[in-house]
Amino acid sequence: MPAIAAAAHAHGVIVAMDNTWAAGVLFNAFDHGVDISVQALTKYVGGHSDLLMGSVTVRDKALLERLGETRARMGLSVSPDECSLGLRGLQTLAVRLRHAEASALTIADWLSARSEVETVLHPALESCPGHAIWKRDFSGANGLFSFVFREQFSGAEVRAFVDALDLFEIGYSWAGTTSLAVTYNLNHSRGASPYGDRLVRLSIGMEDTDDLIADLKQALERIETAQ
Repeated sequence: MPAIAAAAHAHGVIVAMDNTWAAGVLFNAFDHGVDISVQALTKYVGGHSDLLMGSVTVRDKALLERLGETRARMGLSVSPDECSLGLRGLQTLAVRLRHAEASALTIADWLSARSEVETVLHPALESCPGHAIWKRDFSGANGLFSFVFREQFSGAEVRAFVDALDLFEIGYSWAGTTSLAVTYNLNHSRGASPYGDRLVRLSIGMEDTDDLIADLKQALERIETAQ
């Protein structure tokens, strides 16, 4: 991010970034050259999958006045009920983030040792591409990460694995209290990918870590038996 910001600012370009993954607190956007930081408060700030809201935070008064005028002209606003849910989530944000980080890292380490798994994509793992940048710039990690099955597993088997999960629900959102799993075929969205349709994204919620590992284990064993 500092390199992107420096290149943009050299040409007078304002830098905006989505800071949702870091929940606005695990990465200090302004310290790294960002001018406008946005995030989906629907995720970790809300924390309970019952809020649809976002935030835009700016580094100086001039940007605030420019964006404030646009907001007023477009009539953008949120209800008192939505604001109250956001404030409720902030009260437990630190506790939930600590649990999500610790639980996700434990599960990521466990998956890394499984014979069915080719790689785990979690920036806090030393084996993950980009780990050095994460370690340099971030103060922590959240509960969202992915893992890739080995090439011997077909897309149908990967989807069967997700279907076999009991505690994990299937869903595209993340950062709620309930753990989620969803398959991705990166070839459909980003061109050619070495992972194809063997990637599963997990959002680790507030359940007991050992229970989640047991759920993953039984689902892995079911597709292994079916091969």
